[in-house]
Amino acid sequence: MLFIDMRLLFLLLFLPFTAFSQTVLEGKAQGTYYVIKYIAADTGSLQSAIDSIFADIDQSLSLYKPNSLINQFNEKGQVQMDTHLQAVINKSLEISKITHGAFDITVKPLVDAWGFGVHSPAERKVPSPDTLKSILTYTGSKYLKVKGTELSRTTPRVTIDCNGIAQGYTSDVIGRFLDSKGIHDYLVDVGGELCAKGRNAHQQYWTVGIEGESQRIMPLANRAVTTSGNYRRFFDSGGKRFAHTIDPRSGQAIHNNIISVTVVATNAITADGFDNALILMGVERAFAFIRQHPELQLEAGFIYKDAKGNIQEAFSPNFPK
Repeated sequence: MLFIDMRLLFLLLFLPFTAFSQTVLEGKAQGTYYVIKYIAADTGSLQSAIDSIFADIDQSLSLYKPNSLINQFNEKGQVQMDTHLQAVINKSLEISKITHGAFDITVKPLVDAWGFGVHSPAERKVPSPDTLKSILTYTGSKYLKVKGTELSRTTPRVTIDCNGIAQGYTSDVIGRFLDSKGIHDYLVDVGGELCAKGRNAHQQYWTVGIEGESQRIMPLANRAVTTSGNYRRFFDSGGKRFAHTIDPRSGQAIHNNIISVTVVATNAITADGFDNALILMGVERAFAFIRQHPELQLEAGFIYKDAKGNIQEAFSPNFPK
């Protein structure tokens, strides 16, 4: 089975009467949906504060905001970072280094060339080898320079796209905001990138349902989970299906047998940053990577097609049962 719509993918436990009530905030932000659920004695709304958090992060990281900090960098090649952009850049560079470039935020011109960028063409097509070869001459985190709060590039035409990690970061920021309000039982879902803490009103861990062959329902015990898939944004050409996951090292849009990967980590920015890299690695190499880096505390579950085209699934040994 394929992953279903992310809003249906995550099955949350609800409460009968209790002294603490469950509050649900939901809406649209960052080009997707969000659902925030928390347990608190105070039923006062935090909606305006949550809206402000989304607005602040968008002003830093959104490619859709003309004067956002990320767009300022892409236009001028230099910007003074705020705390949001600095946190995302530092984490992105860390993940890029440990994955040997399988995750790289300088992938933006490649994403645009394949037609998956902010301004998507009416009809996508495979870029020419010469086009990709040219773009690869200015793709790579090695061309980014961080000095204090200043982000700059060491060669012209380098541009960045943080969409592969920004929603996970946003979930963490909202989680920390709830902590600051004395709320320690919550689940934050921004476009399918989730972080959870504490328990629901049943005094059980929040649960996540994964649509697959085993119909897994797993607890989120103070952990985060994200999913990256190739089943939504894609196009077919020449008998191949090209998905929106772009390999920054080769410039190629993925067309392997991986349908999706679900990653569990200690926080959502980590899970979100690694999920695309693990897809590019494939099942066996991804599991080997997880074994080689226990300090990352990553677990992964794959849904993929085998050599006969049958849907299969595979999970790392400590993936939540």
